[in-house]
Amino acid sequence: MQIVVGAAIVRRGRVLAARRAVPADLAGQWEFPGGKVEPGESDVDGLARECREELGVQIAVGELLGCIESPGFALSVYLAELIAGEPQPLADHDELRWLGAAELEDVAWLPADRPLIAALRSRLCA
Repeated sequence: MQIVVGAAIVRRGRVLAARRAVPADLAGQWEFPGGKVEPGESDVDGLARECREELGVQIAVGELLGCIESPGFALSVYLAELIAGEPQPLADHDELRWLGAAELEDVAWLPADRPLIAALRSRLCA
């Protein structure tokens, strides 16, 4: 089973959402940035690497927001904060948005990420 990690990067009460540009069947849908954990890599190290590659930022990975298991992969999404850099859509994405709790339903989330939106909303409103 492929291990996949995502970052719910929170800044000033808003979370970063990234719109997929590729592959074609996911294009236009929104997700928490992240990707596949490489063999021998921890979730935290893989997530930090993916955010450097995809967004050009350094993050501090926080607590686990939630896990979703689907056929073929397991997704773990962690709360995170920016340490350095301003996110840019460098790879796999064509747009980024900072969303507040009331805006979370304004984008079409990938099915794997959608179950974590309620938990995220609670965190943003806390």
